Amino acid sequence: MSDSDSKLPDIAYVSELAKLFKRFHLDELEIETGEQRISMRRGGDSGAGMTMGVPMAAPMTYAAPAPAPSASSSSLPIPVEAEGDYITSPFVGTFYSRPRPNEPSFTSVGSTVAAGQTVCIVEAMKLFNEIEAEFGCVIEEFLVADQQPVEFGTKLYRVRRL
Repeated sequence: MSDSDSKLPDIAYVSELAKLFKRFHLDELEIETGEQRISMRRGGDSGAGMTMGVPMAAPMTYAAPAPAPSASSSSLPIPVEAEGDYITSPFVGTFYSRPRPNEPSFTSVGSTVAAGQTVCIVEAMKLFNEIEAEFGCVIEEFLVADQQPVEFGTKLYRVRRL
């Protein structure tokens, strides 16, 4: 593997971004971390496309089409750590545990949550995105404080699957 190859974004990370791009019907998504930049934009009738910027030392821009839908791509396994499952942030933004400042939280420690139930909001670029549980679970621990900035993949809740 050459030095320039080691600076490319992880394919699993880009694949997850592509799934989120499609799932939330986004027209554009751009994430910049350190020296890497990933930008996805939906094209006219030609479908979605992605470009991945690499560090400034590398003069090339890599482009790849959005992955074709398949039966197995919609249910890729979620990495699980030994101490439990997690609900993670699909966006870079600000975490909110409640719909409005004077209202109760969407959930609390010990709450049972159904698949598809809203558990929090992540504000990204002035858009308030409701984050839903992907599976039925019990909330065991809040891992992020209200109004705290979060990154893509930040663990928001530690949960126990039902």
